[in-house]
Amino acid sequence: MTPIIKAFFDEATNTVSYVVHEPQGSACAIIDSVLDFDHASGRTDTSSADAIIAWINDQALDVQWILESHVHADHLSAAPYLQEKLGGKVGIGAKITEIQDTFGKVFNEGTEFQRDGSQFDALFTEGDSFHIGQMRADVMHTPGHTPACMTYVIGDAAFVGDTLFMPDFGTARCDFPGGSSEMLYASIQRILALPNETRVFVGHDYKAPGRDQYSWETTVGEQKALNVHIGHGRSIEDFTGLRDARDATLGMPKLILPSLQINMRAGQMPEPDDQGDVFLKLPLNKL
Repeated sequence: MTPIIKAFFDEATNTVSYVVHEPQGSACAIIDSVLDFDHASGRTDTSSADAIIAWINDQALDVQWILESHVHADHLSAAPYLQEKLGGKVGIGAKITEIQDTFGKVFNEGTEFQRDGSQFDALFTEGDSFHIGQMRADVMHTPGHTPACMTYVIGDAAFVGDTLFMPDFGTARCDFPGGSSEMLYASIQRILALPNETRVFVGHDYKAPGRDQYSWETTVGEQKALNVHIGHGRSIEDFTGLRDARDATLGMPKLILPSLQINMRAGQMPEPDDQGDVFLKLPLNKL
């Protein structure tokens, strides 16, 4: 089955969100949504999510799933807002519990913060499958960028989150807690074992040098042949050396501290204080 895919690009965070719907029917899923956030003022905005809502309503689609490829460190998830407006179940990889345990400690969340993934409606493990109307979606656990990264294979399309970027930009960083270039290499090999014609939809694009337009769709065959980090049959030794050296030069994402606090809660904000105000923490010297 060939799903119909609509992409929404958020230039502020270089994130691509997707609506995936069956070609004959109204069922759909939303993948990797964005809640707009101004770091300087601490204000949130729903413009990006509202664009998705407007398109779904215009197409008369039925949202059955709101999927996260992983706990994002560069943008906030709009999953609760979308679920309130459109319905659907929120799903993520079962290894979310490792992320919650790690960053529950970083943010000193205390015992009231549940670390069992219960904030989500569904926790997926390797080999799981589910349906979006008549479409079957298969789940691949593809860690390396984070321990909880998942790839969703829906018909002839694979949604790889941050695991792979466009071939001219390469692959995801592996220096977050629980990340591993060795694991990323193994995960990518599993994605590249899919049929060459499989469409690959990436979670971000940054316009590689020499490219004028943003892009987010490629194929397994193109990744195998052209990816600047992993293509041409690059060995694990060469890849991990390249990846680890590159990661050592990268700074932390601008929104990592607010993003992790919210995204490990399935996009929910921390509990408000007695006056109804919500606060995020800024841990010093933790990352």
